[in-house]
Amino acid sequence: MFRYALLGGVSAVALAGFTYSAQAYPPLPNLTNLNFQTTANPPKGSFGYVDPAGWTGGSGLIFIDSTSLPNAQADSPVYLTTYANPVGSYSGNYVEADGNPNYESGFNYTVHGLVSGQTYTLSFYQGASQQTGYSGTTTNQWIVSLGKQGLTVSYSGGFGYYSNSDPTASVVASPLMTVLTGTAVGWDYVTVNLTADGTTDLLSFLAWGDNGSTANLPPMAFLAGVNSPPGLGVVPEPAALTLFGVGLVGLGVVTRRRRGKRSTSS
Repeated sequence: MFRYALLGGVSAVALAGFTYSAQAYPPLPNLTNLNFQTTANPPKGSFGYVDPAGWTGGSGLIFIDSTSLPNAQADSPVYLTTYANPVGSYSGNYVEADGNPNYESGFNYTVHGLVSGQTYTLSFYQGASQQTGYSGTTTNQWIVSLGKQGLTVSYSGGFGYYSNSDPTASVVASPLMTVLTGTAVGWDYVTVNLTADGTTDLLSFLAWGDNGSTANLPPMAFLAGVNSPPGLGVVPEPAALTLFGVGLVGLGVVTRRRRGKRSTSS
């Protein structure tokens, strides 16, 4: 009985590790300044003014902030102050973007050394809040693409619509964040998969609030630690966590049974 229970617990733990590794793709290669630390001008300021090395685009209400005061977005007197700062395990510079498509654009990074048709993993931190002085629940997420062109926005009927003019570009959306008035969503580690369609592509980010509504609530999105190799904050996929939990439970049952047998024999 003991051997079977132990085998089940260990197998579940091993399977959890296998499930996580089997789902992994290689990281995007040749990326630098993923944390926006190298800039022409210090935060807080608009994306183009701060001019993070290697990044292009970012017109409109897109800023580079810092987790150190006074350059955090909830504490700075500079425009686009929000109700709260994202909290969590990230520190350093980060992007703050108005998710209303009327006021922002995509920003890009040229990635070299890709294999066309290869799927890569990209990870980053995201958070969200709302500009002070406004009320109403908002939603926000990041649209990410990898292709020959960057993300662009068009408008119709009070809504914006994102697209990539490269028909074979890989476009994905990060998990949706919901923000109540006066609150913030803390830093959450996100992993997405993107497939290259050439040996050199543009990695493009676009803040997307309230499903593209142009109503000025406004939703604010934060981006930090763009980092393709696994790093601080990495956790197993939910399926792997479940299997890992099953394995721990199995091992716990084994331990209790062994203790019970020892008590009985004594």
